[in-house]
Amino acid sequence: MSIELRHLRAFLAIAEESSVTRAAQRLHLTQPAVSRALAALEKHVGTRLVDRSTHHLALTAEGRVFRDKAATAVAAFDEALDSARLRRWPLRLGHAWSALGPYTTPLLRRWEQEHPDTPLELLRIDDRTAGLARGEVDAAVLRGPVDAPGLVTELLFLEPRVAAITSDGPLAALPRLTLTDLASGPVLVNEVSGVTTLDLWPPDARPSSHLTVTNTDDWLTAIAAGRGAGVSVASTAQMHPHPGVTYRPLPDAPPVPVLLAHRAHSNHPALADLIALARELTR
Repeated sequence: MSIELRHLRAFLAIAEESSVTRAAQRLHLTQPAVSRALAALEKHVGTRLVDRSTHHLALTAEGRVFRDKAATAVAAFDEALDSARLRRWPLRLGHAWSALGPYTTPLLRRWEQEHPDTPLELLRIDDRTAGLARGEVDAAVLRGPVDAPGLVTELLFLEPRVAAITSDGPLAALPRLTLTDLASGPVLVNEVSGVTTLDLWPPDARPSSHLTVTNTDDWLTAIAAGRGAGVSVASTAQMHPHPGVTYRPLPDAPPVPVLLAHRAHSNHPALADLIALARELTR
């Protein structure tokens, strides 16, 4: 037979009351009904959960273990149907390194004011889809083209690129740089979540060498150490200042599209509000 929530509630009432009679009164059921629920549950799990050999019922060793599991299951069910907690279902927004740049703080502040019952959790995840494809977040701020099935994207704005160079190098003395300036030395490429590849340069003018990293922190550290230069977006300079890294405009590089993405069948009730607010702030 199938076990239902009523079987677990009957068992938990017996465990707490140490009496089938009191458990039945608590549940507003007849004593035979509670006894049958317990018997069915014990038959299903294949072991005795309650010791009936004494005047006051007591749990067996297996019953004590099962009590904790049953209590967890019932609590999870009750929490899922708690309308107050549903209104505080967090909305998880992933990003790989710079979120929405200058719009990040305004977004968080407006969200807190307008949706106080739905926490907005900003999560940095070093992944091409910032955890969205793996289901770790409900929505994500993505940069550059995204080739992942089942995602819906909306263009928020275009972000200019900048060069990132070591602060004590000769290029740091220039007010702005070009792709040609950077091609004379090694280039750092974040191959996991970055938006720059060697295809950014014309085929006949690409850097002679490049080094790969897998996250923004390692990218910054390598540039500061003088191992090469990097290319990123303007918000990186704002969100990730580094004492050993200088950022300079890179006007001859095309801007990067900044997208708000979510899964095609997302069911978070506040997702539409997030999309509307991000659209309003960035336009």
